[in-house]
Amino acid sequence: MHWILLTLAILAEVAGTTTMKLSEGFSRLTPSLLLFVFYASSLTFLNFALKGIEMSIAYAIWSGLGTAIVVIIGILIFSEPLTLLKTISIILIIAGVIGLNLGGGRA
Repeated sequence: MHWILLTLAILAEVAGTTTMKLSEGFSRLTPSLLLFVFYASSLTFLNFALKGIEMSIAYAIWSGLGTAIVVIIGILIFSEPLTLLKTISIILIIAGVIGLNLGGGRA
C-alpha cells in the first residue's frame, strides 16, 4: 500500500508541476487553483507513504522520478528541446534512484 501511495504522490507532483506551467504565472485561475490541490495531495500521499518506506528511498524516488517525468512532459507537450545533457541527466537520476533502492530499504 505504501508504494501505491508513493506512486500517487509522484503523479500528483507531476500534475502540480504541469499545472504550474499551464497557470502562466498565476494568470489563469483553474490551473493556478489545481496547482495547490495537486501539491497538497502529493505531500499528503508522500507523508503516508513514509509510514512504510524509508525517507531517503521515498524522497529519492518521489523527486527523481517526478523530475524525469516532468522532463519528458516538457519535451512531448511543451516542445522543449531534448539535448544530450538532458538525456544523460535523466539517466543519472534514474541510476541514483536505483542505487538507493539497491542500498537497502524495507517494503
